[in-house]
Amino acid sequence: MENKFIIYNTMTRRREEFAPLNPPFVGVYVCGPTVYGDAHLGHARAAITFDVLVRYLRYLGYRVRYVRNITDVGHLTNDSDNGDDKILVKAKLEQLEPMEVVQHYTNSYHKNMEQLNNIPPSIEPHASGHIIEQQELIKKILEHGYAYEINGNIYFDVESYNRKYDYGKLSGRKVEELYAATRTLDGQQEKHNPADFALWKKASPEHIMRWTSPWGEGFPGWHLECSCMSQKYLGEVFDIHGGGLDLQFPHHECEIAQSTAAYGHEAVRYWMHNNMITVNGQKMGKSLGNFITLDQLFTGDNEVLEQAYSPMTVRFFILQAHYRSPLDFSNEALKAAERGYERLMSAVETLGKITPSSDGTVNVAELSNKFHEAMNDDMNTCILMSYLFEGVHTINSIAAGKEKIDAQNLIALQKLYHDFVFDVLGLRAESSCGDSKNKEVLGKVLDIVMETRNEAKKNKDWATSDRIRDNLNAAGVKVKDTKDGYEWEILN
Repeated sequence: MENKFIIYNTMTRRREEFAPLNPPFVGVYVCGPTVYGDAHLGHARAAITFDVLVRYLRYLGYRVRYVRNITDVGHLTNDSDNGDDKILVKAKLEQLEPMEVVQHYTNSYHKNMEQLNNIPPSIEPHASGHIIEQQELIKKILEHGYAYEINGNIYFDVESYNRKYDYGKLSGRKVEELYAATRTLDGQQEKHNPADFALWKKASPEHIMRWTSPWGEGFPGWHLECSCMSQKYLGEVFDIHGGGLDLQFPHHECEIAQSTAAYGHEAVRYWMHNNMITVNGQKMGKSLGNFITLDQLFTGDNEVLEQAYSPMTVRFFILQAHYRSPLDFSNEALKAAERGYERLMSAVETLGKITPSSDGTVNVAELSNKFHEAMNDDMNTCILMSYLFEGVHTINSIAAGKEKIDAQNLIALQKLYHDFVFDVLGLRAESSCGDSKNKEVLGKVLDIVMETRNEAKKNKDWATSDRIRDNLNAAGVKVKDTKDGYEWEILN
């Protein structure tokens, strides 16, 4: 088996074999949240996508420095250079200090990430903690002639940059089209061109979040922070930059321009973007008012939800689709994910109880090759899931005595599922104390019922035996005879 990890590079629009700059070290930078509200399902998809990327790179033996930022200043309400800072808006509404808002929603985000079993980043820098570095980056861009100052504001000069480089190469946009499509907003007439973007904004008298700079008191532009912090912690050139597809333009396009203008070369070797969560085909987002927070998903406290969904059900739901494909929300899809997750976890539990035979017919190497091929194929968790359930069928056949497995292959199969289910996909077994207790009681009741059924079978009273089985099935409990007794599961 060739162990080549292929990823789709958004910049080149090609599938490329991953070759890190300085193996075995890999630098990964992912755009984190703007912390002015609770994380929603769309945030979960980006976080889980790049969590699995980091997990798989580490599984392949790479030493990964994973940097995910926190945006706590400079992200304005209309995602451009106009309007109020999103955190300031929230702070005024709640009558809090801006950093109270930041801390509250950062804590909430961390809690949700832990619930989803996402590994924490190696470094989690805040934009507000890197003001000096951002000012130094602006100075470099000014010195190289790709920015200009007007009234205490510093704007990136897109036209000047585009004479030498290619602004729009990531998203496929042309500068001429941007000029035609970009409307001039109030307060932006001072720009040389409407496509120019802010590196530094002069603070109005009522603006609370402000810092001293060579250009007067102000605050950095939204795009600047990622150029600054990614290269501070990963170097002038690093391996992978990730984020949601909605960040491709303008945010990531502006990052490329800033880094190239400052250093004379691009910073990122592989760009990776996950697609969106949609609701009835429309992107899920706060600005559209159609988002569902993770806390609401976990509690069921939203009118569009028919029930609560556990963090692992949500994770399983997201992993069922390839990260570059759109994923449409529905209660039916989440319920199906819940059933699939429970079936997979049940099989993993069964796998731990199997006794090996002296010989066997199961060859784990073929299944292992399929698992690796799926993940090496641009991290195709969708195909990996299908192979996992192919293996589930084998596991259940072994447990039922229909197939045999020797000790060596059993150990290999147990390790394979542990590696890919838990370490790579990041799933984990979950159950509340109440659920465990209820399941324990139900198990004892079933033992009594099945004892009666076994007596009926011994007496060749097949009608009673079948009636007990059918009644249990009608009540939502499926029982299956095995060579060691019986197994049962709750039907959904």
